[in-house]
Amino acid sequence: MKSKFSNEISDLLENQVISADTASRIDSYYNAKSGEKPNKLFMIFGILGSSLIGLGIILILAHNWDNFSKSIKTSLAFLPLILGQIVCGYSILKQKSAVWREASAVFLFFSVGACISLISQIYHIPGNLSGFLLTWLLLCVPLVYLAKFKSVAMLSIVFATYYSVEAGYSLIGSNATPWYYLLLFVSVIPFYIYCLRSHSKSNAVRILNWIVPLSLIIALGTFVEEQWHLGFLMYVLLFGFIYNVGTLPYFKNFKLRNNGFKVLGSLGTVVLLLTLSFKGFWQEFNHETYMYLSQEVFFVIILFTLSISALIYSVSKHGYTTLNFSNYIFIVFTFFFFIGLSNALIGVVSINIMLFLFGLGAIKRGVEEFDFRTSNYGLLIITALVACRFFDTDMSFVLRGILFLGVGTSFFLTNYYMLKNQNKIKTEKS
Repeated sequence: MKSKFSNEISDLLENQVISADTASRIDSYYNAKSGEKPNKLFMIFGILGSSLIGLGIILILAHNWDNFSKSIKTSLAFLPLILGQIVCGYSILKQKSAVWREASAVFLFFSVGACISLISQIYHIPGNLSGFLLTWLLLCVPLVYLAKFKSVAMLSIVFATYYSVEAGYSLIGSNATPWYYLLLFVSVIPFYIYCLRSHSKSNAVRILNWIVPLSLIIALGTFVEEQWHLGFLMYVLLFGFIYNVGTLPYFKNFKLRNNGFKVLGSLGTVVLLLTLSFKGFWQEFNHETYMYLSQEVFFVIILFTLSISALIYSVSKHGYTTLNFSNYIFIVFTFFFFIGLSNALIGVVSINIMLFLFGLGAIKRGVEEFDFRTSNYGLLIITALVACRFFDTDMSFVLRGILFLGVGTSFFLTNYYMLKNQNKIKTEKS
């Protein structure tokens, strides 16, 4: 069987660049390599197909559900679960392709949820949605490690996040802190680290690189109760941790679009700092100067420790030269946050200076690396800062106009300088 590079190999062979034996070995190498890779499109449609089959079965049974006896209903409730276990076991024992394993795992995952809900409905077992989600996930998380099911790992994190939202952000009744979310989330992390080390090029890992930090960002707010002002500090520390995780050696081979930790950590920090750059927030904080031991304080300590640990580990691997303001801005923010609780002016000024330095740092890195994306990102941060001050600062329209003209000119000059130097380097190389 010929590889997808057969035409190129034949061309090299005809021009006597390589020998016939070398050409044969190259062709065999690419054939073996392509054989190891599963058909990504087939895997996606396989997982989608198994999900649709499960939903179709549920809809058909639901239409005739009231006509069945309780024993038949119970049998039908367990039927998808038994079928899912058989198919899943078959795919593991026979060492079927990744498509088989992932599709069967997805079917089994939803079968467990369907069985729990049907049995609860048949026998009128009381409960709520958060309790149902927790039971479902506790039963399904072991599937992640049973045969290294990446699809179940993704679903577990997504539904664990849903559980935290349902339990912690509920608008009906009293909200409960979803402590079990931490257990569910942490239980999947060892498998995620294994995937980063062993299957870093797979699409599932790239998706997990976004799902994992997004889950933390969504769920953290459910742990903020009484001392709401500390929630802002918790989120800045979380974004600092996420960003520093994204700079670890595990992520060095990922493109920026596949490194959700770095993107969300940076964007989250900028958005939060822009929010806190207004006077009103700090004036409200001044009424919350009294602090006491609470779960918010506990999370501040834990998140600060995790962020510092990730920063130290990153420095130990890359050295101090690779550090930028984005890596340690959470330390500076923490210092000025506690000062700002008693002096709103210091809090506002320090946040504005941090944002300005953050933007300048991004521009500097972009210019040094000839990265238009990073330099323009820095310019956008400064533009957003100027726009915010446009609304809450008593400046004349002339001064505001001059500021926007300055920022617009900076956009043009920075991109022109980088493009000119980039073309110059290309000319020298050619």
